[in-house]
Amino acid sequence: MLRKLFPHPWLSAALVATWFLLVNHVMLGSLVLAVILAIAIPLAISAFWPGNVPIHNLPAILEFGAVVLWDIVVANFVVARLVLFVPNDRMQSAWITIPLDLTVPEAITVLAATITLTPGTVTAEMSADGRALLVHALHAPDPDAVRDEIKTRYEARLKRIFG
Repeated sequence: MLRKLFPHPWLSAALVATWFLLVNHVMLGSLVLAVILAIAIPLAISAFWPGNVPIHNLPAILEFGAVVLWDIVVANFVVARLVLFVPNDRMQSAWITIPLDLTVPEAITVLAATITLTPGTVTAEMSADGRALLVHALHAPDPDAVRDEIKTRYEARLKRIFG
């Protein structure tokens, strides 16, 4: 019974936590609405997400989150410097193909979202066979270095998390 009500318990817990971060106060009404959302949203999407996400290394999630947060902060300063002090004709934007070793769809989604969340890069497309991402980098004098950094900093950690 409980499994039918909460098909994705971690998603439900994350929804409750996110709701309280958004409303910024704890009241009975907020708790009731958070629980309603934590039940309704996973039930609504359960047909599109039938299985559980295979997470194999919980400590690696914390490491991955710390790396991503650090990279976002650093990238904000790098992009600000580029925008403010580098003339447009000296910027070397590039389209970069990132071959994927990941096979779990949720892991690929997290990788694509991480790339897009990091200022200066955006995931534009995934190949039809799901084996590569097309990424645009605002400034990439060495596109191979950007590709290698994405694979070592993000993809390798996601492989440890999702197995």
